[in-house]
Amino acid sequence: MRKKWMPEKKHVVGTRPELPAGVVKSAGRVLQILEYFDETQRPANVVEIAEMLRLPQSSTSALLRSLVAMGYLYFDRMARTYIPSCRVALLGNWVNSPLFMGGVVLQCMEDLRERTGDAVTLAIQQGVWSQYIHVLQATSLARLQLTRGALRPVAASGTGFALLSTLSDAEVRKLAHRINAEARTGAVAAVEVDPLLAVLADVRRQGYAFTTDLVTPGGAVLAMALPVTDGDRALVLGLGGISEVLKKRKAELVAIMKSTIAEHFPALG
Repeated sequence: MRKKWMPEKKHVVGTRPELPAGVVKSAGRVLQILEYFDETQRPANVVEIAEMLRLPQSSTSALLRSLVAMGYLYFDRMARTYIPSCRVALLGNWVNSPLFMGGVVLQCMEDLRERTGDAVTLAIQQGVWSQYIHVLQATSLARLQLTRGALRPVAASGTGFALLSTLSDAEVRKLAHRINAEARTGAVAAVEVDPLLAVLADVRRQGYAFTTDLVTPGGAVLAMALPVTDGDRALVLGLGGISEVLKKRKAELVAIMKSTIAEHFPALG
C-alpha cells in the first residue's frame, strides 16, 4: 500500500512577504504557489500550501484545481499531493538576460553552495527592500532554511548593504530620504544617513558585507555584489547561516566566495 506523503517540518527563516498593495490577490497567490514549489522542489498537499498562503483550505483547493485544469500542476490522487508540470518550466525559457543567459549566475550559486554547504541567495533591490529572488538551501547539518521572496530592509541588512554599495553616496542619500518618509507610516524603520554611508564605505573597501543577528536573531549573512546586472539593477549573492558558525568561518567563506565569483566572471572579476 502506498504511504501517504506528509510534509517535512523545517525551520524557516524569514516570513513569506505579504502581497503588495494593489495586487490582485488571486493572481498573486497563484504565483506564490508556483514559487513555493520551486523553493521546496517536492510535492505538497493542500494543507501545507494553505498554511503557507495563510488561506482557508477551500480557497487554496480552488486555486490548485484551477492550475490543474490549465495544465500547470499535476495532482496525484493516491498521495493527494500536487506538483508542477513541464508547462511551468517552459514559461520563462525565452528570457534573455544576464541572469539566465548561459546559466552563469545560477551555476555560480550552485558551485558556491557545493563549496560551502551554506544557503545561497540571489538578491535585488525592490524599492526600500532587498528581496531574495532565488534561494538554494543549505546542505550542511548546521543550517537555516531561507525563504524565496523574503524581504530585508535595504538599509539594514547584509544583502541590502551590498546592494547599496553599488550606488553613489548621492543616490544612497536620496533613497534614505525616501525610507525616512515611509518610516512615518510605520512601513519601515528610519535610517541615519551618515552611519549608513560609513558602513557602505567599509563594504566597498572590503568587497563584501557581513552581518550577524541584524534581521534574524541567530542568523548571519555574507553578501557580495556580482560584476553583472539584470538590466540596470545590481545583483548580490549572499551566504546565509547560523551566526556563530559563519563568524568562525568568515575568512574562509570570504575567500571561497571571491574566488568562485571571479571564476565564473573572469573577464569582469
